[in-house]
Parts: sequence; structure tokens; C-alpha cells
Amino acid sequence: MNSSSGTIRVGVDTGGTFTDFAVMDEQGRWKRLKILSTPSDPSRAIIEGFKKLSLLPVRSGTDIVHGTTVGTNAFLERKGARTVLITTAGFEDVLFIGRQNRPALYDFMVQKPAPIIHRNHIFGVRERMAYDGKVILPLEEQDIEDAIEFCISLKPESVAICFLHSYANPEHEVVMQKRLSDALNIPVTTSSSVLPEFREYERLCTTLINAYLNPVVGNYISRLSRHVKGAGLYIQQSNGGCLPADSMGDRAVTTLLSGPAGGVQAAWRQAESMGIDNIITFDMGGTSTDVSLCSGGLTYTRDYRIDGYPVALPIIDIHTVGAGGGSIAWIDRGGLMQVGPRSAGADPGPVCYGKGSEITVTDANLFLGRLRAESFLGGEMRLYAHRLEPAFEDLGNRIGLDAREAALGVISLVNNSMVQAIRAVSVERGYDPVSFCLFCYGGAAGLHACEVADALGIRRIVVPERAGVFSAQGMADADLVFERSAAIVIRDAEHREDEIEGHINSLVEELRAEVSSLSMIEGPEFIKAQAFVDCRYQGQSFELTINWSADWRERFENLHRRLYGHAFSDRGLEVTAVRVKVIVERRYQGPERNLLAENKDTDIYRLPELVPKDSVVDEVIFSEGPELVNILSRGSIEENFRVVGPAVVVDDFTTVLIPETWSAVNVRGKLVLGKYIR
Repeated sequence: MNSSSGTIRVGVDTGGTFTDFAVMDEQGRWKRLKILSTPSDPSRAIIEGFKKLSLLPVRSGTDIVHGTTVGTNAFLERKGARTVLITTAGFEDVLFIGRQNRPALYDFMVQKPAPIIHRNHIFGVRERMAYDGKVILPLEEQDIEDAIEFCISLKPESVAICFLHSYANPEHEVVMQKRLSDALNIPVTTSSSVLPEFREYERLCTTLINAYLNPVVGNYISRLSRHVKGAGLYIQQSNGGCLPADSMGDRAVTTLLSGPAGGVQAAWRQAESMGIDNIITFDMGGTSTDVSLCSGGLTYTRDYRIDGYPVALPIIDIHTVGAGGGSIAWIDRGGLMQVGPRSAGADPGPVCYGKGSEITVTDANLFLGRLRAESFLGGEMRLYAHRLEPAFEDLGNRIGLDAREAALGVISLVNNSMVQAIRAVSVERGYDPVSFCLFCYGGAAGLHACEVADALGIRRIVVPERAGVFSAQGMADADLVFERSAAIVIRDAEHREDEIEGHINSLVEELRAEVSSLSMIEGPEFIKAQAFVDCRYQGQSFELTINWSADWRERFENLHRRLYGHAFSDRGLEVTAVRVKVIVERRYQGPERNLLAENKDTDIYRLPELVPKDSVVDEVIFSEGPELVNILSRGSIEENFRVVGPAVVVDDFTTVLIPETWSAVNVRGKLVLGKYIR
């Protein structure tokens, strides 16, 4: 991957409704594009976008970073590969037994998620490792032959191997993998390579999901690679970094949140450069809304679940709700209106797209005058506003409201869903959203940001440049990130720091060797390593992951105190795993200090009010009633002048609604909104 300024960088974010492109040319200038997705084959929209951007044929020196939902959709629809699971005899039912935890404690009608594979696709092998890696029962030749014969009889497209305690000694998995690969010539995934950590159920699920998705993701990447031959193709990971595309077939599980992760990574970078320490990212697209809380840095989780199954890899902690521009309004059996999670998607799309028949959030915004038909999708896509009034009249008649009240109800319901999502990553985890800045991007977020912020008590919002394709821009700037972990059990860890350092250094060397083998990587000055440990008090069952540093115990106790309200200063600590992340930086952005660096609430309000020139005045419907507002283009807002609401600010691929109690200012290209009291 070329880090020089002469490289063309392309970020491609495939969503359920739109596919976004952000392109930085050799001179550092950005181009952007948003087109309708092609869910049946996402690569079709990508190729169409490349043609519109004059990127085909792809020139040498072009880097493409792609965030894809192919793996996520394949899993949710259970359209992954035909997969066989090889495990230790006696543990064939771990996948189906799972944990005793119940997501809804008092729900007697709860249904288990659809199985990943059938029970008859699981084979138990007579072998056994102890927790410390000692061989209790060796892997015999006959058992290997039986496993091979079992696989041949089922004709799988992929195989997952998860043996008991293989994190402590992977020898049996390695032997079985080699024999199966030689005999079957298909992808074979081992748990010791995907997740070499204890907790059998989580390790098995993560390994199996990876094997289930490997052929699907691998085939998709191969097809896309042929279209962009000559470019450096990279795939965004759920941890915020990217990796070369040709290595992602073995890491399909790391792409599950690749699109949203790119946006969160980019938002944190910009916030940090602006002197903001606490942000909540708010990414509202066509199908869903993704939110994440960053307090002093990105927040990661290893407790992510997809359709009920755990994926125990480090993933940027993103909470997703089915609340997007395409979310459908419907009436439940009790006669109450609901919005989402079902979406109209790109086809047929909302009613105003011309083909859809079910009312969506986008329809409500257009009907209420908040969304401008003439500027939708940069003016490239026609909207059929005349179809909306009869549709909303029909919806309102069904629930005893007029058309406007029904449309406002759609907005209120979707706003409430997004407020609850933000509460889930803030209030429910001990953070007060009032002390955070809402970092708002995605095609639909600007229309809802102020009303969502009002409900949470948030007083500051940032809408970055190119907000409509911001996740794609984050991908274009993404660093390469390589991760590795090792399970250990070190009691009295305070007195065995040298031993912990030894494990960390060993992992760092392994990763540096992997990075060095990639010819596209430039000199070592672009490479940095980070280390983490999983730590807990002796006697506890669960761990907290903290940065490994001189004050690691203090970090652990502060985190424990914030999460649980107490800490035990006299109790010994144990470390159960070490983690290493090696980052290859693709670009350097110097500090950008500006108004927000001072963090003074009065800065925005002291600026002179902008008198709009040649702006359009039109009616917009708010919950309090209709108001005449100025409709401005984002480019018309002069640097360090204040726009006082109510107003609508139109950009190419996003629109920002500024209610009466808010004002906005252009701060070095970023639109900064603050709560304003007249």
C-alpha cells in the first residue's frame, strides 16, 4: 500500500440502499458519488460507480478500500457455504446448547435463531487436550481418516475445526487441517487461527461463522478483483482497519461490521484533530442507523452478536437499529403505528422513488418539506412527491390522524428508535450523553440530528464535510490493521510483568514478520504496535481489556470502578490473554485546532448572524406547526458566520434540518450546530 501523496485513494461503502464512493486524487482533492445499490450483486453498483467517476480501466497506483455487507447478508439470510464442523468427541452439541443466558428473561415465546449448520454436519473426533495444552488423548490416524470420509460423503464447500483447549496447544487442529485440505481442496478454518482463546461456545461460533462465510466472501472479492485489476484492493474490517483483499477469504468473519466501522474510525480521527474528546457517532443511512460512543478513543467489544450468535473478535462497539430513510411505516395488530426495522431498500424503495407502495421515513421528510426533491442525490435522482399525499392520507385514516400528523408520527417514531440506540451505548454503560458531541453523518442523519440531540440533552453537533459519503471517505483513509492474541493465565500479575511482556513481544514479532512480507508496505516509520491485556480480579469469571502500560493496574481499577461502582485495591489480579495490534499508517494528518478546541459553549453564539443571499424560502412542517424557513446550500455559509434556525441546509448527498432553537456555523468546512436560546 502506497503512502505517498501521488496515490489515488478510493473508498467504497456498500449499503442496503445506496453505494457510496469517496475518491481522493493525486493532488488531495476529493470527489464523491452516491448511487443505488444492487443487492443481488453488489459489485454491479461498484462498477457502475467506477464508470461514472472515470476510474475504469483502473490506473496503476490506485488503492481501493471496500466496506462490504456481503458476509453479513449471507449469514442473516443463511446463504453461506455448505459447511462441516469437526470437533472433539462429546462436544458435538455445543453449538446448539449455547449459553444459559436468555436475551429476554420473561419472554416465553422466544425463538432460537436459525441454525448455521445441521446437526448431521458435525463430526466428533476422539482426541483431547488439557487446559494447559498437555495431550490427554492423542489424535490417531484412524480418526483422521474417519473425518475425511465423513467430509467426502457430505461434499462440503468449507470445513471448520474446533477442538477442546486448542488455544493452549493447536497441534491436533494443525494436523487435521493439513490432512483435510490435502484431501478435499476446500477452505479449512481452525479455531486456533481465528480465535486462540478459551470459552468453547464463543470460539466455536466465531470459527464456524468464519468457515460458513469464507467461500461467499472469497468468491465476491475474486469477482470484484477481476473488474479492478491493476489496483490495490483492500477490504475494510470491523476493527476500523483494512487488509489486502487476497487475505480476506480466510478472515470473512472480520467483515461483519466493515461499513459502519469505517465511519466511526473517520469520525474519531476528525474529532480528535478538532480537540473533541467525547463523541457519539450517528450514522443514519437508507436501511439502518449505527451509533457508537468514543470517550478518549474508539470503543471495542468482544461481545458482538449477529442474529443471536457470538463473534468474540475485537470489533468497534457499534449499536445498530433498523431505523433508516427507507424504514417502512406499518400498523400492528393492535392498531398502533410502527416504523422499521423492515426497509424498502433500493428496490422498490420509498413511495417517492416512483415504484414503492409502502410509506418510509424518506417519504415523511419529503412530505413535510424537510427534504428537497430538486437536490436529492445531488439532483441526479427524480423524486415523485405527488404520490405522497394520498399515501399519507390513507395511513392517517387507519389510525385517526390527518396526513401531516401521520407524517410527523413517522418522524417521531424513528427518532425515538435512534434515541434509544444512543442511550444503549451511553446511559446504559454509565455515560451521560449531555457531555458528548453528536458526530452526524450518513445520507439521512442531518434531518434528524437536532431532534435526537434535544431528546438526549446534547448541545453540540458536528456534520463533517462529505457527510453523505463519510464512511466511504473513512475507508479511503483507513490504515492497515493486523491483530493477534494469545490465551494465558498469569496469576499475581503485578509481580510477573516481565512474563507478560515476553508474551506480548512474541506476538509483536510474529505480526511484524507478517507485515514485512507484504511488498506494498513502506518503511518501518509507518508502523506502530499497540498491546492490550485481558485482566480480572482473582476469582472473577469475566475480564476487562485494558491498554498495557506502566499504569495498567490503575487503568483496570478505574475501568472496573466506572462499570461496576467499586474496585478491590487489596485483591490480586490475573491476566488471561494478551493482544497485539500492529497498525500500518496510510497517511498523516497534523493537528487541526479551531473553535471547538477551546470547548466553550459561547464561541458559536458570539459569531455574527449570516444574512442569506438568494436563498429560497419555503414551508417546513415541524411538530409545533408549519414555518417559513430559509433553504440554503452548504457552500453559501461563509466561514465563521452563524445560521440561526429554522433553516434547511442542503448538501449534495445530505440535508441538515436546523430547528428554531439551534444555530449552525461553518468551521473550516465542518458544519457545527449548537443549541441556541433566543
